[in-house]
Amino acid sequence: MNIKGVFYVVTKDYMISAFGEERWKTFMAQLAEKDHYFGNKTIMAVTPIPAEKLIVIFDEMCREFFNNDKTRYELFGKTGAKYALAPGGPYNAYLKMKDIKQFIEFSVPKIWSAYFDGGKITSRLENNVVHVKIIDIPIRHAYFERCVLGYFQQAIKAFGMKSFAKQVRSIAAGDNEIYFTYTLMDA
Repeated sequence: MNIKGVFYVVTKDYMISAFGEERWKTFMAQLAEKDHYFGNKTIMAVTPIPAEKLIVIFDEMCREFFNNDKTRYELFGKTGAKYALAPGGPYNAYLKMKDIKQFIEFSVPKIWSAYFDGGKITSRLENNVVHVKIIDIPIRHAYFERCVLGYFQQAIKAFGMKSFAKQVRSIAAGDNEIYFTYTLMDA
């Protein structure tokens, strides 16, 4: 399964703004010594990156910059959504939907397929609760859960609503799907 390079590009920009360009360059040089995939490679927003390689870099960022705090994957997802859904961002048009139900049930699956070339997502809104399920993920790793949780929570916020996210099922814990609920609240 491949993931669009936009996740890397946006996260790189965030990390440079938070920690400085020199620290980022040092980090990438050390990463390239561990994994030659990252040596002298230009990754653009449209570059397909094997999921396992993006997981390597995100895991290493968690270790190096965040004391191995894997909950930071939510930050990576939120940062990606802020960029992609902002005015001028590649997926900002999805925020122009007429209502939250249309956004959740139509746009969320389209956003998923724009980033990932594997896995299947369904999303629906019932009684002010958004249900997001993802199946057929070939890699079982917390990255998919934390990043997706953060991304869609930020997307809901960009649509103008706050939400309380809850993980119902986890592929990292051995379930066959990722399943989140987001209880909607007024912004």
